[in-house]
Amino acid sequence: MTPLQVAAYTATNAAGTGKAALLEALVERRSGLAPWRDGGLDTYTGQVAGLDTLRVAAPLADYDCRNHRLAQLGLDQDDFRTAVGRCAARYGAGRVAVVMATSTSGILETEAAYTHLEPDGALPADFHFETVHSMHALGEFVARTLDLHGPRFTISTACSSSAKVFASAARLIAAGIVDAAVVGGVDTLCHNTLYGFNALQLVSATPCRPCDGDRDGISIGEGAGFMLLTREPDNGPRLLGYGESSDAFHMSSPHPEGRGAKAAMTAALTRARLTPGEIDYINLHGTASVINDRIEDIAVAAVFGDTVPCSSTKGWTGHTLGAAGVTEAAIAALCLENDLVPGCLNTEAVDPTFAAKVNRGNERRPLRRALSNSLGFGGNNCSLIFGIGDG
Repeated sequence: MTPLQVAAYTATNAAGTGKAALLEALVERRSGLAPWRDGGLDTYTGQVAGLDTLRVAAPLADYDCRNHRLAQLGLDQDDFRTAVGRCAARYGAGRVAVVMATSTSGILETEAAYTHLEPDGALPADFHFETVHSMHALGEFVARTLDLHGPRFTISTACSSSAKVFASAARLIAAGIVDAAVVGGVDTLCHNTLYGFNALQLVSATPCRPCDGDRDGISIGEGAGFMLLTREPDNGPRLLGYGESSDAFHMSSPHPEGRGAKAAMTAALTRARLTPGEIDYINLHGTASVINDRIEDIAVAAVFGDTVPCSSTKGWTGHTLGAAGVTEAAIAALCLENDLVPGCLNTEAVDPTFAAKVNRGNERRPLRRALSNSLGFGGNNCSLIFGIGDG
């Protein structure tokens, strides 16, 4: 593929609001995870502060929900709106696509609505499913917030959702349908997700420990991330390649040999015209699930051996589900711009059975290319490669 420029990007999650705060947390190894205090479940989560009192701006009041409040907060960071406005002025608002991702959308508001049913069993009259909970609501909300009129849609493939937005945007641009695209993902906490993962015995009672020999489950977080992709080359990070796969081995477990993950990473390398030795850092999906981390290690070692440093950054943010792909894409971009390899946070000892080169402490080293993995339920996988400079 022809590389795409990341003309602007931003990320907001429990570790920080905007790029500067997120980078500071990465460097200082300061986690955003904290005990969850809304219910009887004993776990840690990555909550973004202030969303309970924030409200969606008046023109889009019908879209008000926790997910869209977080989207609005994220869009307000790092002059992202200004960059999008300049892009729309250059190409035309109809030539900029909006490709969003979520797994929860406004489920929290639907949960609340079901506790206030009308006497006849109907949902409350002031509950607007289309603008609050439908999967398309996020894409529509972001497009209307940014006053963009190009193609818009929302992808929901569980944990790979906001990595796959990059692939869809790249195809739209390559086909000449648009000249630029705003890609991103937003997910927020709700009881359905927390108790659902707990029912699968995947939730840890402590802050998650990716790749640790004693890891025992995930910490769920919330986050919003956005990137503006254009054809025009510049000095910042670039999307060099993407790879998608679906091994469809099991509803919630990946193929035991990592077949889908290997296929996605290999496809990304091929599309970027790179060899495994030309990748300087790998941001693992690394949820701290016992089985999934082990299988990802098998896949990474099969493709890259034991020489490329890798780590999971979910110890900072928690697993932001449908926002994980773009959150970790933003982290990969920050790492490239700052020559930073962040070691797994909260991890006391890397699993001795792992074959890949997992970093436990932060490391400063020159970086030109980084790969980021997002591996979703149903074996729905996506790998992204970013580069900087002549990378």
